[in-house]
Amino acid sequence: MRAGLPLAPPGLRVGLLGGSFDPAHQGHVRITEEALRRFRLDRIWWLVSPGNPLKPHGPAPLAERMANARRMMQHPRVAITDVETRLGTRMTADTVAALQRLYPGVRFVWLMGADNMVQFDRWDRWAEIAARLPIGVIARPGWRMPARFSRAARILGPARLPDEQAGLLADCRPPVWAMINVPMSKLSSTAIRAGRA
Repeated sequence: MRAGLPLAPPGLRVGLLGGSFDPAHQGHVRITEEALRRFRLDRIWWLVSPGNPLKPHGPAPLAERMANARRMMQHPRVAITDVETRLGTRMTADTVAALQRLYPGVRFVWLMGADNMVQFDRWDRWAEIAARLPIGVIARPGWRMPARFSRAARILGPARLPDEQAGLLADCRPPVWAMINVPMSKLSSTAIRAGRA
C-alpha cells in the first residue's frame, strides 16, 4: 500500500466523493452523512483534487483546502485524502482504476451531486467509470429533475435502482446507479468564494 493512502480491507463499502472542496462547507458534510446512511457505506473518502479540468480557474492551494476540509468534516468513518496527488492521476477514470488495482475486493461507490450527473456525459471516459463501479447521486437544490433527465441518466436508465433499494447499491454489479433525496442545502463552494471576493 502506498504511503498516505487510507487502509481498507476487502469487502469494505467505500464511497468516493471527489471535488475541489474550494472550500469544503456544511453542505458537503450533510451529503456525506446522508450518503453513509442511505447507501449503507462503511466509509467515505473525500478525494480533494489537485484541480478540476472542467473549471476554468484553478482552486486554492491543495494544503489549504485539505486543512479546511479536515476542520469541516470530523467523522470517524470519513477520511480526507489527496489520493489523486499521491497516485499522480487527474481524471476520475484513472483514479478509479488505480484504486481498484490497489484495493482488490473493496466495494467502491462513486458519489456525486445531482449537478454533476447533469454534466457526467462530458467527463473523460464517463461510460468506463459507470462500468467500473456503482454510482450514488445525491439530489441538490434545482438539480433533481435536470439530473433525472440528463443524457447520462437516459443512457444509464435501465441500470437505475429504485429509490427504496439505494441501500443495496454497493453490493450491485455495475453499471448501476441510484439517486437519493436529502434535506436540501443551498450552500455551494462557488457562492462562498464569491462572498469572500
